[in-house]
Amino acid sequence: MDKKDIVSMNLGELKEEIKALGESAFRAGQIYAWLHKSAVTDFYEMTNISKQLREKLANNFDIYGCTIEKKLVSVYDNTVKYLFRLHDGEFIESVVMKYKYGYTICVSSQVGCKMGCKFCASTKAGFVRNLYPSEILGQIYAAQRDLNIRISHVVLMGVGEPMDNFDNVMRFLELVSDENGVNIGMRNISLSTCGVVDGIYKLLEKKLQLTLSISLHAPNDEIRSRTMPVNSKWNIDTLLKACRKYAAETSRRISFEYAMISGVNDSDECAGELAQRLKGMLCHVNLIPVNEVEGTGCKKSSPERLKRFISILEAKGITATVRRTLGSDINASCGQLRIKHKDGGSTQK
Repeated sequence: MDKKDIVSMNLGELKEEIKALGESAFRAGQIYAWLHKSAVTDFYEMTNISKQLREKLANNFDIYGCTIEKKLVSVYDNTVKYLFRLHDGEFIESVVMKYKYGYTICVSSQVGCKMGCKFCASTKAGFVRNLYPSEILGQIYAAQRDLNIRISHVVLMGVGEPMDNFDNVMRFLELVSDENGVNIGMRNISLSTCGVVDGIYKLLEKKLQLTLSISLHAPNDEIRSRTMPVNSKWNIDTLLKACRKYAAETSRRISFEYAMISGVNDSDECAGELAQRLKGMLCHVNLIPVNEVEGTGCKKSSPERLKRFISILEAKGITATVRRTLGSDINASCGQLRIKHKDGGSTQK
């Protein structure tokens, strides 16, 4: 009999499972706290649970988490990058960054990615499968345990496209924000999509107070279609229509991520066109010097070009900043460590 994924269950589901084992429902609260507040990795660590119940749990459930395969620490800013091994031998990546307000973790939502963005390392090793809610949570729990810290902010911007794993990501959001668990508020969570419009409308129905980030990276369809295959299904007009509706109905500012690629999307004309498209929307543009991933041919824009691009946007009323670069000495952008580990003869399937 296959064991059930206990960490992906909400408290109500866990109560039903515990009652089905012939135990009192109040035990579920104790078990839930062990799984999500203490983040135990073994049922036998649950010291206020009887040995008999612990044995029942071990026989019927699995605790899917993440084990550290490799850990890199930046000598510049103490950013930490993890390569995590999952229960089936697959690998994902997470990055922990320290800011003035606390610690942020960038988590993966899939093993690999289907989206095929030309400048991104996450898609180069291919798509394998979706992550379970427990495995997304497991990245937070493993990092907190390893670093002995409390993570206060989460960014769903690691390996994978969150909207392509919608149901599991929504359950993750329910669990991570639960006051009975790790209790990270929605306003401290950002979800990034490359432009899966169906997912944006589904997310809108949830009326969550998280920050929606859109990986835009181009001001027009000609450039975007060359670098982001998703644009052939949902073009910029379709995407921005969904974004305007989302911002208007949630009153939440949308963050547009824009990777600055030298000679591709960083001209004065691109800045002017981008400003025109975003005019009147509750939004912010986050410029990112593109990560120069081997094999993509993409080179980052110069600091002078970045300043010029921002000045054009701001002159036209669009708020823009350049993302602070962290972990530059450890290839902190997600996807690169997984590729190197795979190419180096790992056991990854």
